[in-house]
Amino acid sequence: MNCVNFDEAFERYVREWMQKNSARLGGNAERMEAEMPEVYLRFLNEPAPWLDGQTPALYFTAYDDADLLVRWMVEYFQKKVPVPDQLLERIVDLGAPSEARLLQLLDDAQAPYDAVLTAITLLRELGSEQPMQRYVDLIAGCPVPHEQADMCAESLQAMGEKAVGPILQALDRATPVAQEVFLDILCNYPGDERIYQLAMRKFSERPCALFASMLGKLGDARAIPALREAAAAPGVNYLDYVEIRNAGEELGGDPLPERDFEGDPYYEALKQAQD
Repeated sequence: MNCVNFDEAFERYVREWMQKNSARLGGNAERMEAEMPEVYLRFLNEPAPWLDGQTPALYFTAYDDADLLVRWMVEYFQKKVPVPDQLLERIVDLGAPSEARLLQLLDDAQAPYDAVLTAITLLRELGSEQPMQRYVDLIAGCPVPHEQADMCAESLQAMGEKAVGPILQALDRATPVAQEVFLDILCNYPGDERIYQLAMRKFSERPCALFASMLGKLGDARAIPALREAAAAPGVNYLDYVEIRNAGEELGGDPLPERDFEGDPYYEALKQAQD
């Protein structure tokens, strides 16, 4: 399959456009930037000799074989050529056939890493819930944070409350890193004691802004004493203090007395930015 570099073609188009319009624009970079969206639309909709007279916008619409299009996408990654947005859009447009082929790509150990990441993104755009358990299992085994786990978490987040059950079932076997990733999703669905207990445990291990905000989302007033204690700790930095204080007040706790953060690097940086 021919992996045409659309990005290079657009760069050539822009250079030619700038040469033709140099007198009118007078080298004004702001005017050039302002006209660029219109230039791009013309590029997409003009017949292109490098596409045998077809327009870039419609080039991939001539193909309705999802397997072919996904293999084409993979080949782009293998050849390290930028994948055209129009190819990805066409894959999504085909719906269910593309979903089935992208699910296969998730399990392809030989596929380029970036192709798998793109498959996760496209499945999310398709609204697919089929890979839910795959994503939960992948995250659960993560020893360290990585991009694929983050993208799987974004997809689980997009699946909504349906993902809560499978995530809860995976908590006991999840790594510490995975538990934090899962908690970021679960804190949007209060009501299960396991979620509250996990959030409290993580906060006690590391009383920071991240876990304080999660406790605030859960809306359980039982967390107030722990939040107040953390806010009063001598070593707390300003950014963590603010989020811990806000979470406690959000849960109905009394306002905390003011603290002096003179010398705290976060406080000083914020004060300097406001001056």
